[in-house]
Amino acid sequence: ITSAATTCYWVPTQFQNNPEEAKNNKYRINIIDTPGHVDFTVEVQRSLRVLDGSVTVLCAKGGVEPQTETVWNQANEYKVPRMCYINKMDIMGADFYRVVKMIKDRLRANGVPVQLPIGKESSFRGIIDLMEMKADVYYDDLGKDMRVEDIPADMKDMAEEYHANMVESICETDEDLMMKYFEGEEIGPMEAFNAIHEGIIHGDIIPVFCGAATKLWGVWTMLDKITE
Repeated sequence: ITSAATTCYWVPTQFQNNPEEAKNNKYRINIIDTPGHVDFTVEVQRSLRVLDGSVTVLCAKGGVEPQTETVWNQANEYKVPRMCYINKMDIMGADFYRVVKMIKDRLRANGVPVQLPIGKESSFRGIIDLMEMKADVYYDDLGKDMRVEDIPADMKDMAEEYHANMVESICETDEDLMMKYFEGEEIGPMEAFNAIHEGIIHGDIIPVFCGAATKLWGVWTMLDKITE
């Protein structure tokens, strides 16, 4: 019934196997977990006043619920930068694309998928990174045996389509990038990254991630992106 605060430290995945780099790239993250019940919404408001950013965790089955809308509107009031994590992609009834639509329709937010799930429910086995255009495929239930592979052939067209949509959404937040986009010039990774960064801060873009938190699938990737 009250907010819980805890602190953790995170070293981005790319530095974890190098002790020297790990020491120089260690991030402290203060986490405030707020109550979900509507009766304790004042606790949520107190927390929103001090947050640098928030992760809105949505169930891949339930999607946007009434209390989600309440908290989202409170976050709008305090201008909190946000990203969404669609959790429980491995449960019966999981539907990533339905939840993305709910973010747009019910929260009236520019939810932009930066990842796509590979499979769903019991066939969920990995995540496509639309920034890097690669696939993170999991081979254990602990999130430790994750291998970077090519995008599965049957999802390549969909990944290309969502990548193009993502780039277009990013360009819409920056006039210079929009001009380059219309002139057919390629948008560089750093240009896209900086535009997403600014878009998140100003609430123009809500990046949408996915995974299965009980297995840590997608959690490490999201922590990497948060620290970046």
